[in-house]
Amino acid sequence: MPTPFPLMTCQAVRQALLNKQEIALLDVREEDVFAQAHPLFAANLPLARLDPDARRRIPRLDTLIVAYDDGEGLAQAAAQILQQLGYSQVHLLDGGLQSWQQAGGELFKDVNVPSKAFGELVDAQRHTPMLSAQEVKALLEAQANVVVLDARRFDEYQTMNIPTSISVPGAELVLRATAMAPDPSTRIIVNCAGRTRSIIGTQSLVNAGIANPVAALRNGTIGWSLAGQTLEHGAGRQANQVPETQRLAAAQRARAVADRAGVKRAQLADVARFRSETMRTSYCLDVRTPEEFAAGHLSGFASAPGGQLVQETDVTMPVRGARAVLADLDGVRANMTASWLAQMGWEMWVLDGLQAADFRETGQLPPPVSPSPHRYRRPYEGTNNPHAAMQAYLDWEYGLVAQLARDGTHGFKVL
Repeated sequence: MPTPFPLMTCQAVRQALLNKQEIALLDVREEDVFAQAHPLFAANLPLARLDPDARRRIPRLDTLIVAYDDGEGLAQAAAQILQQLGYSQVHLLDGGLQSWQQAGGELFKDVNVPSKAFGELVDAQRHTPMLSAQEVKALLEAQANVVVLDARRFDEYQTMNIPTSISVPGAELVLRATAMAPDPSTRIIVNCAGRTRSIIGTQSLVNAGIANPVAALRNGTIGWSLAGQTLEHGAGRQANQVPETQRLAAAQRARAVADRAGVKRAQLADVARFRSETMRTSYCLDVRTPEEFAAGHLSGFASAPGGQLVQETDVTMPVRGARAVLADLDGVRANMTASWLAQMGWEMWVLDGLQAADFRETGQLPPPVSPSPHRYRRPYEGTNNPHAAMQAYLDWEYGLVAQLARDGTHGFKVL
């Protein structure tokens, strides 16, 4: 007979989120189904991935976990697996997804919605400068004093990119922008596939006080495709090395941004103290590139490149209310990443005083997880998606701010 698990009401879950209590609200359906409708701060952890992924994503065994499905019967099985893995505070959402909606809870579509909604809120409140695909193409054709920086992962950039653009993943922008555009009159244009990473990347440069004029490419590679303009494929252009004087200047700017956002300061001794606390979850994350991480990293830290961390908080840190400690060796990437996560409601710490000798652990990163046949296909992944689907995706992103206002549990605060 199945082990009975305690039920948690939708109202209790919402109150825990409002109180910034540690809670992991887990949707245990496959990603494609999850992406069709879910609460704002639900994290997708499919039943089939619980055994290999749960301990990495939910490190504390007495974390409050609330699992749900939409009547498929998966939540009970997931709760049993979690209990077998050693988790002691496993609950089921009373009534599942349907009860969330019936109780007035907002449902969201797509993946990484907290980050995408936050990006739209940043744009709405800060009026992030943008240029259309047609305007950017005209600048490039006129050989204007302009550089296009692609804020996505390098593999995404290689799949398709704006002509002449250079790969500079999001957390690298403030560190490397001056080296990429040493003439302060050079216009810097930041793009991603859709909107979020270009908004956050551009606003990062604005917040850090970069001297160059900056703008986001409105709607990224989707907007470029919808304008009937040709993308490149297989490019390999990457950022320049940063001179020490530019790194120091960027570190000073980044720290000031993080301080304004309320980011806290920690030493290695604090990390040991955090890890000894039995009632708090501490995500310890290295926000440099995967290659830098593999060459040497701090003991107990996981690789989470900063741009993707801001984009995928629900994947890397599914325990809402947890603490996060970020590390780098340049004083820029951790501070800029932490500044955004703090505005998204996370308790953020950045490690100070690190030396190269502290990054003594080496090893290759684990191989990527094979794509699931039930994976949600994002409309911004390729140019072979119908234009109607890409436009519908952009229309959905535009509407996120209004939906965010209705949800009422986000706790975001844009500086």
